[in-house]
Order: sequence, then structure tokens, then C-alpha cells
Amino acid sequence: MKRAMTPDILCIGSTLWDIIGRTHVALRPGGDVPGRITRLPGGVAMNIAMTLARFGLRPALLTAIGRDAEGEELIAACLRMGLDTAHVYRSDDLPTDRYMAIEGAAGLVAAVADAHSLEAAGAKILRALSDGSLGSAAAPWPGLIALDGNLTEALLAEIAQSPLFARADLRLAPASPGKAERLSPLLGHAGATLYVNLEEARLLSHVEAATSAEAAEAMLARGARRVLVTDGGRACAEGRAGAGVVTAHPPQVLVARVTGAGDTFMAAHIVAERRGEDRQTALQSALRAAADYVSKEVGS
Repeated sequence: MKRAMTPDILCIGSTLWDIIGRTHVALRPGGDVPGRITRLPGGVAMNIAMTLARFGLRPALLTAIGRDAEGEELIAACLRMGLDTAHVYRSDDLPTDRYMAIEGAAGLVAAVADAHSLEAAGAKILRALSDGSLGSAAAPWPGLIALDGNLTEALLAEIAQSPLFARADLRLAPASPGKAERLSPLLGHAGATLYVNLEEARLLSHVEAATSAEAAEAMLARGARRVLVTDGGRACAEGRAGAGVVTAHPPQVLVARVTGAGDTFMAAHIVAERRGEDRQTALQSALRAAADYVSKEVGS
């Protein structure tokens, strides 16, 4: 493969349609309020890839997308954004996945993630890493990989031991608190960096940390090599084994949306490090990008 066509990063995990209902009023169970409903490309891997593409990188998606009408639309949207879909697993039998969320004045009210097709596809989405397209067991992919926790526990445990990932710079995102513990087998991976929120850090570390810094320390004690812990509008922490923890505060902004904020933070941090920024500066750059994202209405 020509070097010009080699992806800058592989984004492995969920690529689907986000269906988001947003309102600026407070919502209670059973509430029926005015607002806006949007359908946009989403999923953790997709959100990361889209942000990386906006920063000028060339991400490749390793995911499952159906051959249904929604899947054809999604592939077309990916191509318009400059995402590499050459290695996407396309299934005739599995529908394209979807995610549905309701956001109110205080943020996310509830969400349902239908990633059953990604889970059913399993290791088929990783074929390009073993067949020579992007790597093999003898010559594994040596670069950046963004991996999300929407994969099954069994597949994530397999990845943790796989020679296909032995040389990768692995950036891990849990996808949601409910799936955070799926990443436990990867905690001690030599090339792993985890991007988690405070709740996810508590679940993975088994420590009820009060702050992001405490949570980062707990994650390192649990065996993580490197971890970034966010906590909404409060201080964020980055911890490295043997190098301690640094913190930074996000800019204060009016929040217009929350879905995808963590993925934007992760992508922006990856880009900042590729620019050569030190750990404190990269952390601040990622927080600014996430704040800019959440303060803008969809389509702005």
C-alpha cells in the first residue's frame, strides 16, 4: 500500500446513526416538551474519526455497517467527511446500528444504544489487522488505534492478548459507564491510554474517588499505564505510571449539547500530542476543543 494511502489512525468500534432529542427545558419522567430531534452520524469510533478528520488527519474505520438503506447513507456520509471505509465489515444480514438519546436542560436524561450488529460481527471487523491489509501477526499495526468499549467483553479480552495489537498506541474509550468494566482486561496493556469520566474511573478502579485526580491515582494503582479522567465542568486529570498526575480546568461555557463530548475530547488530545504538545498543554487543548463542541448547537 502506498504511504499516502496509509491511515493516520484506526478507529475501531461503533459507527451508527445518532438520533438525539434536545430541549432547553427541564425534563421529568413522562415529560412531553418542545425541542429539536436530529439524526447524525455517531457512535464512539465515528465521533472520534470525525473530529480527527476535522483536524486534518486520515482515520480509517474498522466497524460493522449493514447493507441496508441506513448503512448506504452512513457510508456515503463517511466518505464525504474524508473517512477511510475500505476496511469496514459490511453485512447483508445485520442492520445498521443506532443510538437514541434525550438531552434536557441539565444534560443527558436517558439513552439507548443499539450496537447489536457490531457485537454480532465480532472479530470480523478486525480482519484488516491480520490479513496484511493493515497488519499481521508477524508485522502488527505500529501506530495509533482508537478503540471503544462497544465491542464485546470476549473480543476486548482477546484484543488484550492479541499479537495484532502488540505494537499499537492504544487509546481506549469505555463508550458508557455501563460498559466501562469491559475494558478491564486492557488496563495493563503496555501501549494503552484510557479516556474515562469520573464515574467510569470509579467502576474500573473500584475506588469511590471524589475528584478526577484521585480517580487517576486509583486507576494507576490498579495497573493502568496512562489515564485521562474528565469530570464535566470540573478539573480534568491526566496520570502516567511513574510520572504522577497533572490537572487542568475546562473553560466555562453554556452547554448546548453533551452527546459526543468525551469522544471530541479524546480526539483533540490525540491531535495535540501529534503536534508535539507536552502533557499539560495537550490536556488544556483537549479541554478547549470539548468546551467548544458542547457550547455549539448542532449545525452551527
